Amino acid sequence: MSQSGVSRRGFLKASAAAVPVVAAINATGVYAAGDDVLKVALIGAGGRGSGALDNFISAAKRAGLQTKVVAIAEVQKDRAEGNARKHNVPMDHVFTDFSGYKKAVATDADYVILAASPNFRPPHLEAAVRAGKHVFMEKPVAVDPPGARRIIAAGELAKQKGLGIVAGTQRRHEKPYRETADKIAQGALGRIMSARVWWCGGRLWYRGQGANESDAMYMVRNWVSFTEMSGDHIVEQHVHNLDIANWFIGRPPVSALGFGGRARRKTGNQFDFFSVDFDYGDDVTVHSMCRQISGCYDRVAEYIVGTNGATWGNGGSFKMIEPKSVQVGKYPEGNPYEVEHFDLINSVREGKPLNEAQAVAEATMAAIMGRISAYTGQLVRWSDCMSNTNSPYYNLTCTPTAEDFEKGDVTAPEDDVVAVPGKD
Repeated sequence: MSQSGVSRRGFLKASAAAVPVVAAINATGVYAAGDDVLKVALIGAGGRGSGALDNFISAAKRAGLQTKVVAIAEVQKDRAEGNARKHNVPMDHVFTDFSGYKKAVATDADYVILAASPNFRPPHLEAAVRAGKHVFMEKPVAVDPPGARRIIAAGELAKQKGLGIVAGTQRRHEKPYRETADKIAQGALGRIMSARVWWCGGRLWYRGQGANESDAMYMVRNWVSFTEMSGDHIVEQHVHNLDIANWFIGRPPVSALGFGGRARRKTGNQFDFFSVDFDYGDDVTVHSMCRQISGCYDRVAEYIVGTNGATWGNGGSFKMIEPKSVQVGKYPEGNPYEVEHFDLINSVREGKPLNEAQAVAEATMAAIMGRISAYTGQLVRWSDCMSNTNSPYYNLTCTPTAEDFEKGDVTAPEDDVVAVPGKD
């Protein structure tokens, strides 16, 4: 991995779908009663991007609105053109270069879906917000500390401009998790003391470099194998579970100390497994475990322990030592991948746009801290990544950067060369 200085490397109402469309200010104009078509641009038309677009269209329909896809930006031409044909996007609004996102946000889209690989998220969000678009962005939102801080800054600008931002940490839009959060906030578990969070599953796909294939396209096609593209799987996948820890505890961690390694991967430079202890301060600790090795025991979950009981993140086996009366909100049923878009659309319609930029950036940063600790063997503090400009991790940047892809200056890191913690 190329890490400079280290190694080489926020609610909708349950009946909202039946409410007539009301006037709502949009930074690019106004959509009002009688104007029931939402214009959307897709940036990143891979599997998750295509799925997110379908989810957005379903959510808009659920809210009584129609949609029109006005632009697609995707550097893999076959995927770009396939989605364009599916959604009737004219080919002159299909952009297949690494600067195509700038053209997509310059269209008359009301909403932009950001679903390219995570390393591209900071400049893509900045461009969308500057262009006055409401945004759905997939998780995670950065691969290094400067990128996460850029997301937080762009989120603050979005607030000033009255723009909505919802992230792909869909558990925050899933009814059982919302109900658990309500119970915890009302003290049902007492003071939260610890948690265990897991994303242990099988290996993902990998693709070798084709003959005459550029390093840039190799890294794009094989993005889940390169830390520079995905942040490693502790960031790309496990961010979900760390986000739950942050949400339920009410703050991000103070520090991270962990380890990991590589045993089975065949391309790229990521680890196969991580084990990290996160210190949240005030004697609150979270143990994090994630793995991408097939043939092992799988678990994707969160378990929260308080002074008055314990629960799984989705509310399963909610146990209280001393019963406490609590009330939970009325939340929509259904696929959280659709509900997250429904929440965004309705928050904008009601003039109270959700803004999840900081929350997802903090979850991403927590995961990045865990990765840096495992790669280096060092204790990594939140302040090292967020405020201490003298820390070697504050400006730690994964290269090649998103901007390098735009400039055409991309050399892929060597396959199977990974970070080694400590010193001989």
